[in-house]
Amino acid sequence: MEIINVLAQYYADKFSSNENDLMKDINEFTNKNHPHANMLSSFVQGKFLEMISCLLQPKRILEIGTFVGYSAIYLSNGLQKDGKLHTIELREEDAKTAKENFERANATDKIVLHLGNALEIIPTLDEVWDLVFIDADKVGYVDYYKLVLPKLKPGGLIIADNVLFHGEVLEEKIKGKNAIAINAFNELVKNDPSVEKVMLTVRDGLFLIRKK
Repeated sequence: MEIINVLAQYYADKFSSNENDLMKDINEFTNKNHPHANMLSSFVQGKFLEMISCLLQPKRILEIGTFVGYSAIYLSNGLQKDGKLHTIELREEDAKTAKENFERANATDKIVLHLGNALEIIPTLDEVWDLVFIDADKVGYVDYYKLVLPKLKPGGLIIADNVLFHGEVLEEKIKGKNAIAINAFNELVKNDPSVEKVMLTVRDGLFLIRKK
């Protein structure tokens, strides 16, 4: 299901701040060459993440799902001077590409890349998070949320991607394990009294979740 009008997306692109040459290159190269290019954050979404990070000026960011590093670079632009972004990627080839992109962006001093299973890695990170971006396997969203929420500072923000899951969660009868998992995550957040939340219809849906 096409949930965002293509002309509206082009219009939003037109009136948003331009990507720099590096980010444009990463975007275009990934879309032309990666078999799963649909996993890349859109241009407008990347700028949105950057703006949120710049507004929050976080000291510690956690990203679950690095892919090729596009969103991590945008998020890292808002870090405090001594801040760090930890990002976790399961696939070795994508982690290698992300590492190369971090080097191209001169961001290796502020981005820490972890290769492996996020459910195993997150408990080993002794950090209090200001900002968390969840954009990994959809069946893991509930577990990721339960892991990171206790380590999120009061007033901290979780952003979850793909919460509309290509419109599949809008169907009268939700089918498919990913759509079912996303809907379960959305219900969990909705019924969690410890957070304030708002769901945005940016691209494939973004859930902004602020810890009280």
